[in-house]
Amino acid sequence: MDRKSFIKTTALTALGGFTALKSGASAFTPSNRDLFFDISLAQWSLNRSYFGASRDLSWQEFGNLLQNSPADLIQGDMDPLYFARHSRELFGINAIEYVNTFYFDKANDQSYMNELKNVADNEGVRSVLIMCDAEGALGDPDEAARQQAVENHYKWIEMAKFLGCHSIRVNAQSQGSYEEQSDRAADGLRRLSEYAAPENINIIVENHGGLSSNGDWLTTTIEKVNLPNCGTLPDFGNFNISPNETYDRYKGTRQLMKYAKGVSAKTNDFKENGDEENMDYLRLMRIVKDAGYTGYVGIEYEGENYSEREGIILTKELLEKVGNELS
Repeated sequence: MDRKSFIKTTALTALGGFTALKSGASAFTPSNRDLFFDISLAQWSLNRSYFGASRDLSWQEFGNLLQNSPADLIQGDMDPLYFARHSRELFGINAIEYVNTFYFDKANDQSYMNELKNVADNEGVRSVLIMCDAEGALGDPDEAARQQAVENHYKWIEMAKFLGCHSIRVNAQSQGSYEEQSDRAADGLRRLSEYAAPENINIIVENHGGLSSNGDWLTTTIEKVNLPNCGTLPDFGNFNISPNETYDRYKGTRQLMKYAKGVSAKTNDFKENGDEENMDYLRLMRIVKDAGYTGYVGIEYEGENYSEREGIILTKELLEKVGNELS
């Protein structure tokens, strides 16, 4: 049996374990506790399982539904309410990173929040952070729009605190010159971080396109904020500044790890030996270790050649392999 066939068979075994929930048995054993880091699962790895056919809409159509009728986006065969259960039962991962677009009309629904928390608590799963998108540009050139974007994130801070997360992940989106964008994004991030500080919630920025994928720009912006609860979420795969410009992922990861309060282990494709096709994971995770980081590393599979479940399994195996080498 070749590696791809093996992974497909393993994923089907996991699915069988999930459908037999009455037994209470996990399809996988928990992540290796001897690693220098812990493994979490980013919810976006299962975005097609939750969104279903709506994931095939154009981004404009998707965005319109998200703003006007977000419940209609949930068309998949899995319910995001049970994300914690899916993470534990399917993959043996006991820590999760939510994505706000699955709960866009739920943040202020206390009954739903209670149920979401109960699911995680009953499964023994840790809620780590919430990834937040589609709430406006924190570096908007218009100060009123910038302030509105800041306030749009308040509900996610409250949700994060209620669920027991340590952070929300935001975007440092802006317009203008290099320096103008840095100043404007730093202003929005400072305002949001000041609001989040009494709630003991961190505001962390992912390299997520545009100038945020430039390690120099993002670290300078974080330094301008100069607050202990404002940091970074380095993503191994997101160093495309524009279609024609990329930033060195190893240099960028090293720079962003100085302020990291989380790490996103992006994967897209794999070699026959299980290594990531386009990234040196041993080199990347050595950078993470050398920075003294011992927190959660979140699996975020975005590839097309394997199913979501296969890709998550492969990423978990890869993290455990390189983690054991480095440990």
